[in-house]
Amino acid sequence: MSITTIVSYDGTPNDDDALALAQVLSEAGAELTLAYVRHTPDGRDERDAEARLERGAAALHGVETRVAVNRSTSQGLKDLAAAQGAQLIVFGSDYRTAAGRIAPQKSAQALLDGGPTAVAIAPAGYQAKEIKTIGLLAGLDDHAAIDTAHALAKHFGAEVTDKNYNVDLLIVGSRAEAREGHTLVSAQAENALIGTSAPVLVVARGTALAFEGASTYVA
Repeated sequence: MSITTIVSYDGTPNDDDALALAQVLSEAGAELTLAYVRHTPDGRDERDAEARLERGAAALHGVETRVAVNRSTSQGLKDLAAAQGAQLIVFGSDYRTAAGRIAPQKSAQALLDGGPTAVAIAPAGYQAKEIKTIGLLAGLDDHAAIDTAHALAKHFGAEVTDKNYNVDLLIVGSRAEAREGHTLVSAQAENALIGTSAPVLVVARGTALAFEGASTYVA
């Protein structure tokens, strides 16, 4: 089963990091759409958006692209996700982020605070590498995050650990009070995001991502 995935892209170096992470996730069954949200209906902006997406799509071997128009990048991505039935949105880190660190950009942070999809964030300067260890930061009852971590581990032949450092990918669950199918991170998770050098995947409450080779894990 493929995971319908939107990659937020505007042609900046940190969004190239998002492309690299999206490529890794596509190996496990993420079906990618590259998306740019422009903020005015001006025709020149549209041509610029299409040119940026064309460059990004070439790096992903010609994936599908979409241009959305909305004053808010996060709302534009939410609307596009709803229209496409997307389960995951991939971002780069904020442009001021030090290399090897994660800091959610404004639109990503808006989606982490109750957004309707899972969210993945690449560290600044991310270079894709083999996934050998997957960190898991989630409650014992968060089967969506647990199942997602073990599905990816099965695909990549990786080990799942409760560490959030020295890992190749960090899976983070949403808080128990999050709405079903929405993300909501805890203060502990926010600190983990700041402290890790690995890409992060925040799973929506109650909605596991069924990557290729997935099987339900029972804690």
